Amino acid sequence: MFENLDPVLLSRIQFAFTISFHIIFPAFTIGLASWLAVLEWRWLATGDNVYAEVYRLWVKIFAVTFGMGVVSGVVMSFQFGTNWSVFSDKTGNVLGPLLGYEVLTAFFLEASFLGVMLFGWNRVSRRMHFAATVIVASGTLVSAFWILSASSWMQTPQAFRVAENGLLYPTDWLGVIFNPSFPYRFVHMVTAAYLTTAFVAAGIGAFYLFRGRNIKQARVMLGMAMIMAIFVAPAQVLFGDLHGLNTFEYQPAKVAAMEGLWETQRGAPLILLGWPDQQGEKTTSLLEIPKASSLILTHDLNGEVRGLKAWPRDERPPVLWVFWSFRVMVGIGMLMALTGVMGLILYFRKRLFDTRWFQYWCMALTPAGFIAVLAGWFVTEIGRQPYIVQGVLRTADVVSPVPGAPIAMSIAAFVCTYTVVFGAGAFYIVKLIRKGPETLDETYYQHGVRKPPLITEVGSEEEGRHV
Repeated sequence: MFENLDPVLLSRIQFAFTISFHIIFPAFTIGLASWLAVLEWRWLATGDNVYAEVYRLWVKIFAVTFGMGVVSGVVMSFQFGTNWSVFSDKTGNVLGPLLGYEVLTAFFLEASFLGVMLFGWNRVSRRMHFAATVIVASGTLVSAFWILSASSWMQTPQAFRVAENGLLYPTDWLGVIFNPSFPYRFVHMVTAAYLTTAFVAAGIGAFYLFRGRNIKQARVMLGMAMIMAIFVAPAQVLFGDLHGLNTFEYQPAKVAAMEGLWETQRGAPLILLGWPDQQGEKTTSLLEIPKASSLILTHDLNGEVRGLKAWPRDERPPVLWVFWSFRVMVGIGMLMALTGVMGLILYFRKRLFDTRWFQYWCMALTPAGFIAVLAGWFVTEIGRQPYIVQGVLRTADVVSPVPGAPIAMSIAAFVCTYTVVFGAGAFYIVKLIRKGPETLDETYYQHGVRKPPLITEVGSEEEGRHV
């Protein structure tokens, strides 16, 4: 029974499961840390305590999410040794230092100032606390820098040599770090993280407005989220287009799978809805725009787009997953941009905070950013197959020499453990949101230091002397 289990497929499923859990936490904390810095800056600049109250709610959520991200990241690191030991051996000289730099520069930075950010409120000066928040936010961006550099190198490898023993060695570290796809992937991912946080904040703010509670704080959440939707969502469409053009240049097979195109042709149509058939080597088109794919990818209505038949069968990625994941990602991006337009119209009509259908809309889109991020990663990672390092190492050749049975058991253990651990974390976050931001009196924020409560000394109540 167990001897027929494919260890390569199971190892890929396990890594896909753990990275899908992990990526949602950095995608949220990158945007949330920066938003917290903006909230605290607005409080310091305006003196409006509502910003501080919103900050104090979301910093608790940040702490829980950050912790879950660290835990899930450690699990992924172990898998490089348990399931992908050959990969680690062959690429360790290139990827090992990049991951090490992430720990030394980003994780230590975040860990050092996270305590000040979480527990330094009213224990350090306002400026020191704000500096800690900014440093943690910067640390999340530095972490994304190194992780995405390593991931991008696997997509567009350069500046390395293959030794006689089959190991890969770097020849130019700047070339490794700033590989061809890295700038596009970094900007695209960070922007996606900001939008993910914005739509979570918008959904929670809309929830409070719908329930008629925490109105002031909810207006801050929804209002600031709409600023992101108005300006950043359209920019993300542009960044995605630039990223797509880079992918078309360096990974054309992935683009062919994204477009569902099998035949190399000029004036290729953009298939909006369809069903790819990998065995039959065709895509049943339900809705398409003539010549639009050539226009987008080559900026020419009659530009040539290579189809999947230009590559041997064993060089083609799984088309169905890539095709539909790409459409989910793009579709959600368009909904985000549309939300920004609707928010702008409602703002000028002075109905942004009291339109019921828009509150329903924002609540429905609360998880949209997470879904888009996952869909984007599916496109990126599945679209690279059958290679783990594009054009250099095949996935099937670098898996650990481990039978399928123990991998299957570890997947089951991961599913059970993650359900309990991360289910408890999600439950606590929902509990914090249901409780809502705490409204504190003015004396709490005076001069950035909490006044001690009025305590009357024992035996001298009539004198009114206080400690």
